[in-house]
Amino acid sequence: MDKIGALTKNLLYEKVAVIHNKETVAYVYVEKSLSDTDKLERAFMLTNSINDAWWNNEEVTKMVTGACRSTSTGDMVLIGTKKYMCEAVGWKEVE
Repeated sequence: MDKIGALTKNLLYEKVAVIHNKETVAYVYVEKSLSDTDKLERAFMLTNSINDAWWNNEEVTKMVTGACRSTSTGDMVLIGTKKYMCEAVGWKEVE
């Protein structure tokens, strides 16, 4: 990526961490302008395998080696200093 592309990415996007069993499995780039709920939903969608492995998504940086399951209930996403747990329906902020 060229310098202008990297600068634009840093200005428009933020990196959120996806955590499975206390291990960061991925970083996902989401638009800064989205609400936290929309960022969580985007991270969830991008770390689920549907037609292809989730780590092949352009917005995702996989942090573990080998295959990794999709994000599901009980997993967490860290946005800045706020941590959210995936529930059966929606998200809950946790400490």
